[in-house]
Amino acid sequence: MNEKRTADIYIRVSTDEQADKGYSQRNQEEMLRKYCLKHSIGVRNIIFEDHSAKSFNRPQWKKFLSDIKKRRKGPDLILFTKWDRFSRNAGDAYQMINILSNYAIEPQAIEQPLDLSIPENKMMLAFYLAAPEVENDRRALNVFYGMRRAKKEGRYMGLAPIGYLNKVDINGRKYIEHDKPNAILVKVAFEKLSHGTFNTEQVWKYIRNKGLKCSKNTFWQMIRNPVYCGKIFIPSFKDEAAYFVNGQHKAIISKELFDKVQMVLDGREKTYRTKLETNNNFPLKGFFICPKCGNSLTASKSKGRSKYYSYYHCFKGCSYRVNADKINDSFKAYLSNFFINEKVFPVFEKLLKEAFKQSTKELLIEKLQVEKQIDDYKKRIKNIKDFLATAKIDPEDYKEMKQEYEEVLNNLYLRIKKINNQFPPIEELLNMDKSKILSLKHISVNKTIVEFRTILSQVFPEYLFFENEQVYNKRKSIILNYLYLTDI
Repeated sequence: MNEKRTADIYIRVSTDEQADKGYSQRNQEEMLRKYCLKHSIGVRNIIFEDHSAKSFNRPQWKKFLSDIKKRRKGPDLILFTKWDRFSRNAGDAYQMINILSNYAIEPQAIEQPLDLSIPENKMMLAFYLAAPEVENDRRALNVFYGMRRAKKEGRYMGLAPIGYLNKVDINGRKYIEHDKPNAILVKVAFEKLSHGTFNTEQVWKYIRNKGLKCSKNTFWQMIRNPVYCGKIFIPSFKDEAAYFVNGQHKAIISKELFDKVQMVLDGREKTYRTKLETNNNFPLKGFFICPKCGNSLTASKSKGRSKYYSYYHCFKGCSYRVNADKINDSFKAYLSNFFINEKVFPVFEKLLKEAFKQSTKELLIEKLQVEKQIDDYKKRIKNIKDFLATAKIDPEDYKEMKQEYEEVLNNLYLRIKKINNQFPPIEELLNMDKSKILSLKHISVNKTIVEFRTILSQVFPEYLFFENEQVYNKRKSIILNYLYLTDI
C-alpha cells in the first residue's frame, strides 16, 4: 500500500486585488481542502499570503522555502487554485519550479492541473503563466497612458509636493491645493534663493527653523520643481518630445520667480555665498574684492598677545589683509555720502501701497466674507423679529433663535477684530519720515545681520573695493542711480 502523500496549501490574495469570489482566502481554502480530501492527500500546512505575485519576494513564501531548506524535507505537493496564485511572471515561475523539484516538491494548480513530466504540458504551463503576466503589463500600460493623459490636461498626479495637499472633489477627481502655512514658507525659500545672497543649504536651514519639515534632498527637489509656478512636466515618450503644460492647480510662485531661481542655481548669475550665522564682526564678508589678486575677501580672527583681532583677508597664497574695524568704519562713512532723492517719495508711497495691497489680499477677501456673514445674521435677527410681530413664531422660539444668532454674531465680530489686527500699519508707515526710512546711513539700525546683508546685496550687487583707506565701487547699481544723490 502506497504511503499517503502530503501537501502544503498555498493561499494568496494580493493587496491590490479584490477579495471577491474565486480570490478570497476562505473560498480558496475550502476548494483546496475538498481537493485534498477527495484525492486522499494529507494537509501538512496552510500558507496564507497577502502579497503580489510579480515576484517570489513574498514573506510567507520565503519562510516556506527557508523551512524546507533547513529540514531538507518538505511536502510532496504545494497546492494552489490557479497558476496565477503561484506566479504572474513566467521566468520566475520556471526557476521556482526547478528549485522545488530539487526538494522533490511538485507545484500543482487544482483548477489547471498539469502533469509536468509530459513535455507538451510545459507549453500549456507557459500559457497559464504568461496570461496573467500579459494582463499585468496591459494594466500597467493602461495606468501609464491614463496618468500621461491626466498630466497633459494639467492635473498633478501622485503625492502632493511640500506646500500642497492632496484633495478629492465631489466627482472623485483628485487635485492638489495650497497647504497655507507650508506654502508661505515655500514662497519665502524661492524669494531668498532668487536674491543670490544665500546658498541652498543656508536657505534650507532657515525655512526648516521656521517650521517647514523636509530633508535636504527633498528641498533640492522642491526648488527645481516647476509645479510651484503652475507648470506640469510631460516627459518624452516614443516620438513625442518633453514639454510643459499649464497645471489646473494654483501656483505658489510666479514663473518669473521660478526662472530667476533656476538661473541662480545654474550659476548664470553672480551669487554671494554667505552664512546665515555670519559673525557680527564681519558684516561685509564676501562683499569686497582683494585689490591685489581680485578674489573675494573672507574674514577671520587672529590671536594677538592679549586678545583677538578681526581681519578681512585674502586666501590662496595672497597675503593681503586689513583690520575689520577699519573697513566697517569706512563703509559707514561711505554710506553717509548718499542722500535720498525726494523725487522718489511719490513712487515709494505707490510701491508701499501696492505691497500692502498684495500682502493683505487674502486678509481682505476673508474680511469681506466675514462681513457678508455678519450682514446675513443681522437680517436673520430682523426676520425673526418680524415673525414674532406677526405671530408666526412664539416668544420662546424667538428667544432661542435670537440667542443662537447673537452668539454667532459675537464670534464673527471677534474674527473681524482679529483680522484687523493682522493688517500692517500702512498709515503709520506713510506718515513716517521717508528720508530716514530710505537712508543708507541707517541701513543697519534695528536690523539683524541677515537682514543687513540681504539689503546690501540689493543695493550693491557688484563687488566693493577698499583702497587708500576708502571704500568705493566701480559701477553704481540701478538702486543707487535712481534713488540716491551723492557728493562722491
